[in-house]
Amino acid sequence: MNIRVGQGVDIHQLVEGRDFWLGGILIPHHKGALGHSDADVLIHAICDAILGAANLGDIGVHFPDTDSKFKGIDSKILLRHVTDLMKSKGWKIGNVDSTLILEKPKIKPHIIAMQEILAPLMDIEVDAVSIKATTNEKMGYVGREEGILAFASVLIYK
Repeated sequence: MNIRVGQGVDIHQLVEGRDFWLGGILIPHHKGALGHSDADVLIHAICDAILGAANLGDIGVHFPDTDSKFKGIDSKILLRHVTDLMKSKGWKIGNVDSTLILEKPKIKPHIIAMQEILAPLMDIEVDAVSIKATTNEKMGYVGREEGILAFASVLIYK
């Protein structure tokens, strides 16, 4: 069996007046992530982890922020495309492990919904998608609620 691991990181600024998409769901909050697409940092980190593991470049190569066709795009579409691309090379996802870093809102109440949205997009079981969250203990841009950060690791295999 051939096994590879990939990692992904994404960071977005949080601003007033934007919808807050995270893990494929809309979370009620007075701020949202600023970006060319819907700015879903969790999905973007997972996409980069998958692409990295399969040695297929990064999210910016496949979905450049200079291309208007990706303006405001639902990141679930990007994840499905990345999964299909990886699968076309003969790979399958074993599991995803991710961590979100933000002060507010609390993420724990939304984790199951995120897992249930993300797992089918990657053709894996819900229990193969780990989502954890922590704060930055009020330090730095994350602590000041100016930004959100996501890390993801993905195991793929043939």
